[in-house]
Amino acid sequence: MTVRGLMELQRKLRALPVKARQRIREAMAKGAGEIVDMAKALVPVDKGDLKNSIAWTWGRAPKGSITIGTVKETGGDLTITIYAGSDEAFYARWVEFGTKPHSVAQGADLSRNKRQGEPDYHPGMSAQPFFYVSYRANRKRVKSRITRAINRAAKEVAAGG
Repeated sequence: MTVRGLMELQRKLRALPVKARQRIREAMAKGAGEIVDMAKALVPVDKGDLKNSIAWTWGRAPKGSITIGTVKETGGDLTITIYAGSDEAFYARWVEFGTKPHSVAQGADLSRNKRQGEPDYHPGMSAQPFFYVSYRANRKRVKSRITRAINRAAKEVAAGG
Protein backbone atom coordinates (compact mmCIF):
# COMPACT_ATOMS: atom_id res chain seq x y z
CA MET A 1 0.00 0.00 0.00
CA THR A 2 1.36 3.42 -0.97
CA VAL A 3 0.32 6.61 0.74
CA ARG A 4 -0.01 9.48 -1.70
CA GLY A 5 1.85 12.61 -0.64
CA LEU A 6 3.89 10.86 2.05
CA MET A 7 7.20 12.17 0.70
CA GLU A 8 5.83 15.73 0.60
CA LEU A 9 4.48 15.40 4.16
CA GLN A 10 7.83 14.11 5.43
CA ARG A 11 9.63 17.02 3.76
CA LYS A 12 7.25 19.49 5.40
CA LEU A 13 7.66 17.88 8.83
CA ARG A 14 11.47 18.07 8.52
CA ALA A 15 11.20 21.76 7.58
CA LEU A 16 8.95 22.61 10.52
CA PRO A 17 11.63 22.66 13.25
CA VAL A 18 13.93 24.91 11.19
CA LYS A 19 11.17 27.38 10.33
CA ALA A 20 9.73 27.27 13.86
CA ARG A 21 13.17 27.90 15.42
CA GLN A 22 13.68 30.93 13.18
CA ARG A 23 10.25 32.37 14.02
CA ILE A 24 10.64 31.63 17.76
CA ARG A 25 14.06 33.36 17.87
CA GLU A 26 12.58 36.45 16.22
CA ALA A 27 9.65 36.53 18.67
CA MET A 28 11.92 35.99 21.69
CA ALA A 29 14.31 38.75 20.60
CA LYS A 30 11.46 41.21 20.07
CA GLY A 31 9.94 40.38 23.46
CA ALA A 32 13.27 40.68 25.26
CA GLY A 33 13.83 44.05 23.62
CA GLU A 34 10.44 45.28 24.82
CA ILE A 35 11.13 44.16 28.39
CA VAL A 36 14.57 45.81 28.36
CA ASP A 37 13.12 49.05 26.94
CA MET A 38 10.50 49.21 29.68
CA ALA A 39 13.01 48.45 32.44
CA LYS A 40 15.30 51.20 31.13
CA ALA A 41 12.36 53.62 31.12
CA LEU A 42 11.46 52.75 34.74
CA VAL A 43 14.90 52.56 36.35
CA PRO A 44 15.94 55.55 38.46
CA VAL A 45 18.98 57.25 36.94
CA ASP A 46 21.86 58.88 38.79
CA LYS A 47 24.98 58.39 36.67
CA GLY A 48 23.35 55.97 34.23
CA ASP A 49 25.46 52.89 35.06
CA LEU A 50 22.45 50.84 36.13
CA LYS A 51 20.36 51.90 33.13
CA ASN A 52 23.22 51.04 30.78
CA SER A 53 23.61 47.60 32.38
CA ILE A 54 20.07 46.48 31.51
CA ALA A 55 20.17 44.23 28.45
CA TRP A 56 19.43 40.79 27.06
CA THR A 57 21.62 38.16 25.48
CA TRP A 58 21.47 34.74 23.91
CA GLY A 59 22.99 32.42 26.51
CA ARG A 60 24.12 33.40 29.99
CA ALA A 61 24.14 36.83 31.60
CA PRO A 62 27.39 38.46 32.68
CA LYS A 63 28.68 37.47 36.11
CA GLY A 64 27.26 39.55 38.94
CA SER A 65 24.08 40.66 37.20
CA ILE A 66 20.55 39.81 38.30
CA THR A 67 18.38 37.93 35.87
CA ILE A 68 14.67 37.66 35.39
CA GLY A 69 15.18 34.04 34.58
CA THR A 70 16.44 32.06 31.68
CA VAL A 71 14.20 30.57 29.04
CA LYS A 72 16.12 27.54 27.93
CA GLU A 73 15.63 24.90 25.29
CA THR A 74 17.23 21.60 26.22
CA GLY A 75 20.20 20.92 23.99
CA GLY A 76 19.59 23.87 21.71
CA ASP A 77 20.46 27.48 21.14
CA LEU A 78 17.14 29.03 22.18
CA THR A 79 18.38 30.30 25.54
CA ILE A 80 17.74 33.98 26.20
CA THR A 81 18.56 35.91 29.38
CA ILE A 82 17.45 39.38 30.42
CA TYR A 83 19.70 40.95 33.05
CA ALA A 84 20.64 44.10 34.98
CA GLY A 85 23.73 45.02 36.94
CA SER A 86 27.45 44.99 36.32
CA ASP A 87 30.72 45.70 38.09
CA GLU A 88 29.82 49.40 38.00
CA ALA A 89 26.12 48.87 38.76
CA PHE A 90 26.56 46.26 41.51
CA TYR A 91 23.64 47.83 43.41
CA ALA A 92 20.92 46.67 40.98
CA ARG A 93 19.39 44.37 43.62
CA TRP A 94 19.30 47.16 46.19
CA VAL A 95 17.40 49.45 43.83
CA GLU A 96 14.96 46.70 42.79
CA PHE A 97 14.21 45.36 46.28
CA GLY A 98 15.29 48.18 48.64
CA THR A 99 17.36 47.81 51.80
CA LYS A 100 16.59 47.83 55.50
CA PRO A 101 18.32 50.15 58.00
CA HIS A 102 21.87 48.97 58.65
CA SER A 103 25.37 49.89 59.68
CA VAL A 104 27.83 50.95 57.02
CA ALA A 105 30.87 50.73 59.31
CA GLN A 106 33.63 48.46 58.06
CA GLY A 107 33.48 45.11 59.87
CA ALA A 108 30.09 45.92 61.44
CA ASP A 109 27.89 43.18 62.86
CA LEU A 110 25.17 43.22 60.21
CA SER A 111 22.91 41.01 62.30
CA ARG A 112 22.51 43.90 64.77
CA ASN A 113 20.53 46.78 63.31
CA LYS A 114 21.88 50.22 64.06
CA ARG A 115 19.50 52.91 65.17
CA GLN A 116 19.13 56.42 63.88
CA GLY A 117 21.64 58.73 65.54
CA GLU A 118 24.27 56.01 66.00
CA PRO A 119 27.51 56.41 64.06
CA ASP A 120 27.67 54.84 60.59
CA TYR A 121 23.89 54.39 60.44
CA HIS A 122 22.15 54.04 57.08
CA PRO A 123 18.35 54.39 57.17
CA GLY A 124 17.87 51.96 54.28
CA MET A 125 16.07 52.77 51.08
CA SER A 126 12.70 51.99 49.58
CA ALA A 127 12.45 49.59 46.69
CA GLN A 128 12.28 51.24 43.27
CA PRO A 129 11.18 48.30 41.12
CA PHE A 130 12.08 48.47 37.46
CA PHE A 131 13.20 44.97 36.53
CA TYR A 132 10.63 42.37 37.52
CA VAL A 133 7.73 44.77 36.99
CA SER A 134 8.81 45.14 33.35
CA TYR A 135 8.87 41.37 32.95
CA ARG A 136 5.46 40.92 34.57
CA ALA A 137 3.92 43.66 32.42
CA ASN A 138 5.14 42.03 29.19
CA ARG A 139 5.24 38.27 29.80
CA LYS A 140 1.75 37.41 28.51
CA ARG A 141 2.25 39.39 25.31
CA VAL A 142 5.67 37.82 24.73
CA LYS A 143 4.36 34.31 25.36
CA SER A 144 1.46 34.92 22.95
CA ARG A 145 3.87 36.25 20.33
CA ILE A 146 5.98 33.08 20.59
CA THR A 147 2.88 30.88 20.29
CA ARG A 148 1.77 32.83 17.20
CA ALA A 149 5.28 32.41 15.74
CA ILE A 150 5.06 28.64 16.14
CA ASN A 151 1.61 28.55 14.54
CA ARG A 152 2.75 30.81 11.68
CA ALA A 153 5.74 28.58 11.03
CA ALA A 154 3.53 25.50 10.93
CA LYS A 155 1.17 27.17 8.45
CA GLU A 156 4.05 28.32 6.23
CA VAL A 157 5.54 24.84 6.14
CA ALA A 158 2.14 23.26 5.45
CA ALA A 159 1.59 25.69 2.59
CA GLY A 160 4.94 24.71 1.12
CA GLY A 161 6.86 27.85 2.20
